[in-house]
Amino acid sequence: MSEVKTISGRGIPLKGNDIDTDRIIPARFLRCVTFDGLGEQVFADDRKQVNGEHPFDLPQYQGAKILVANGNFGCGSSREHAPQALLRWGIEAIVGESFAEIFFGNCVALGIPCVTAIPEMTGRLQEYLVQNPNASFSVNLETMEVSCDDLTVPVQMGEGSRQMFLTGKWDSCGQLIANAESVKTRAKKLPYMAWSR
Repeated sequence: MSEVKTISGRGIPLKGNDIDTDRIIPARFLRCVTFDGLGEQVFADDRKQVNGEHPFDLPQYQGAKILVANGNFGCGSSREHAPQALLRWGIEAIVGESFAEIFFGNCVALGIPCVTAIPEMTGRLQEYLVQNPNASFSVNLETMEVSCDDLTVPVQMGEGSRQMFLTGKWDSCGQLIANAESVKTRAKKLPYMAWSR
């Protein structure tokens, strides 16, 4: 199991409220058999509309790990492909004003912490990243603070989700592997596991 306590790297600002999952990954990319390659298509339509001026296309944000968004990020349909696409682009944490509940849950399942800050603070972080794209950025789930160079912002996350990250329990597959012998022992006791045709 993999604990997630601090995510550090560069940040990428994405301004706008109500950015839904269809914008994050358009529906035509949902036919994939695996999630491989989705990172290349993240925000495909938005990026096309602004001719290379989208933050996810700008050279100064390539390799960024922390996305700074606004309100109701990830709303719309419940497609798991949206956080999968963000993860495969390179996003490891998201700071926002609020998140759609299913999107948040899908992010937790992938090990992507989504923390919230008040609008004034997300705006300050976004503006700072516009002016300083190479800024040192960190999301600390132990102190519940986001720091960007000298700017420190308090953030929030439900305590249950926070503890899942700090203890590594967000990783359900990892838990199964770590407890493989217990799972096998329990499976032998289940009457339906011995059914025959």
